[in-house]
Amino acid sequence: QVQLVESGGGLVQAGGSLRLSCAASGTIFSINAMGWYRQAPGKQRELVATITSGGSTNFADSVKGRFTISRDNAKNTVYLQMNSLKPEDTAVYYCNADGVYGHSGYYPDSWGQGTQVTVSS
Repeated sequence: QVQLVESGGGLVQAGGSLRLSCAASGTIFSINAMGWYRQAPGKQRELVATITSGGSTNFADSVKGRFTISRDNAKNTVYLQMNSLKPEDTAVYYCNADGVYGHSGYYPDSWGQGTQVTVSS
């Protein structure tokens, strides 16, 4: 079982910044892609940003130019730097790890427990 532990959420005013972190625990040999998704009340979960082990990134149009994603492969950790936050960014943010090879096996799709981000106007 792969556990993803998120941190960094909270309450911030519009225009502010937050940095989310997500660390995968366990004996892990490699992770194909890591990313962040979010779900606002009454809405479906949507992609925010992903990053492959080679550093290729993908962003939702709504966050391009404001959010950056990075990862530390040695620490099996992914980060989401969120700048110029807007009230519409308010959501629960979930970390995802796609294609995890670990000591105990292969895990195609793993999720964190979610961290709340609230942006006040």
